[in-house]
Amino acid sequence: MLRLGRLCVGSPGALGARALLSRSWQEARLQGVRPLSSGELDGGAPLPIGGLSYVQGRTRIRLISKTVGRCLDTTAQRVPDREALVVLHENVRLTFAQLKEKVSVNPAYQAMELEYVLRKVGCKALVFPKQFKTQQYYNILKQICPELENAQPGALKSQRLPDLSTVISVDTPMPGTLLLDDVVAAGSTEQHLARLRHTQQFLSCHDPINIQFTSGTTGNPKGATLSHYNIVNNSSMIGERLKLHLKTPEKLRVVLPSPLYHCLGSVGGTMVCVMYGATLILSSPIFDSKKALEAVSKERGTFLYGTPTMFVDILNQPDFSSYDISTMCGGVIAGSPAPPELIRAIINKINMKEMVVAYGTTENSPVTFMNFPEDTVEQKAESVGRVMPHTEAQIVNKEAGTLAELNTPGELCIRGYCVMLGYWGEPQKTEEAVGQDKWYRTGDIATMDEQGFCKIVGRSKDMIIRGGENIYPAELEDFFHTHPQVQEVQVVGVKDERMGEEICACIRLKNGEKATAEEIKAFCRGKISHFKIPRYIVFVTNYPLTISGKVQKFKLREQMERHLNL
Repeated sequence: MLRLGRLCVGSPGALGARALLSRSWQEARLQGVRPLSSGELDGGAPLPIGGLSYVQGRTRIRLISKTVGRCLDTTAQRVPDREALVVLHENVRLTFAQLKEKVSVNPAYQAMELEYVLRKVGCKALVFPKQFKTQQYYNILKQICPELENAQPGALKSQRLPDLSTVISVDTPMPGTLLLDDVVAAGSTEQHLARLRHTQQFLSCHDPINIQFTSGTTGNPKGATLSHYNIVNNSSMIGERLKLHLKTPEKLRVVLPSPLYHCLGSVGGTMVCVMYGATLILSSPIFDSKKALEAVSKERGTFLYGTPTMFVDILNQPDFSSYDISTMCGGVIAGSPAPPELIRAIINKINMKEMVVAYGTTENSPVTFMNFPEDTVEQKAESVGRVMPHTEAQIVNKEAGTLAELNTPGELCIRGYCVMLGYWGEPQKTEEAVGQDKWYRTGDIATMDEQGFCKIVGRSKDMIIRGGENIYPAELEDFFHTHPQVQEVQVVGVKDERMGEEICACIRLKNGEKATAEEIKAFCRGKISHFKIPRYIVFVTNYPLTISGKVQKFKLREQMERHLNL
């Protein structure tokens, strides 16, 4: 462990001849010259060291010291006339030059441009629409901040929220709030723009840019504070792993149905497009599988992003076969563990031969493991790929406090440039997550094989301990997806007086299919260990989801315990 402690990802020692090579690579990419492929440049994927579950990503690609605003400026200068943003539901089409102008001067659109306005200037304000689905945001805020209704807009003084002074409404004038259009228009004078340009000169790439809230799949969300350095470099490496720098411009059309406030959308989608000059196509204001397919067909989309749940819905769109998906070549699936059968279906049915599985956490900016496009279908179906550049990963046996052997489950820990600055306003939780040695403890249980491929077994909080036996839900979920009648399944542990916990499989059947609990159990017998056969089989039509489409297992567990009267 002492040897591991001396490793420093991205240290000055990684410069010299390597820096010259990486600088040449960056310059070649910016000039539109074909650079070396990732395999040629990085010398192949790194391998675990000494038969233990530790791996260090390649460091030949130079880390970038730019702010988000500078990255947009650079791309707008390099490819000003290339289409940057297509917002189908708002009938918006902007080139990179137009997007840069809109971001700096004019009222922002409700999605991508708003994100850039906030990122470029930084502000202590709350920005929200009056309503989203059934959520009445203004009324919710009034409950915790009753002073809002009688406050002077822009001068709120709240007892419970002393730091909040400005509340901005996206769409509807309301008491105590400023209207977004008025706020942005007020900042478009030459005097304000000059002040903005002056302020930008003093921004550091190591300054915080984004308080990205975790999705809340296992409990209450926490605000992971990310820097420009975090997300600029992570998006650069995602695009490099996808080999976007080798694609012709017409092949860089990314359909993004994921929400922009989630790391998959904001970094993996939005920032990747900015870094590589790709066209970002927003298919709908909220996820809609039909709209996503329409966007692929009408806009000649080549890459498609989504969570497993989103891809399940896309594949099961009733008129799926009527859409033209001939231009599709790849994409990214991330956000939560994906069963192998789903990966195979995506690759084969949506023509996404270069699709990759990405793994990460909000706290890691987010992607730390990812497939190469040329990995085999089996490698994509059975793993989350290999470690990203400038990133260290280790799997630790928590009980022994030592590195786990290869192919042995333990907690996955990450170290490198990608680790967050900390949880906003929560130093104790930050210390619990990131040790003095700078390793971030993900809470995910994983294994690593001889080639460095990582497989996520499950969350440590989701692990079921039944009569002393450790059972990982992801293993059972993968198994149940091989059942011909099963569309989707989530496995949770429910309390039991004798065994401590029992297994409950919450199964969503395919349309028109019927099955009984006993038939499902009979399918298990002889194929999995007897103690892994769920005691409870519950057929469901949906799952509790976060707004970004991830299953909230802690809520599902609570629902099942109530349903089963436990």
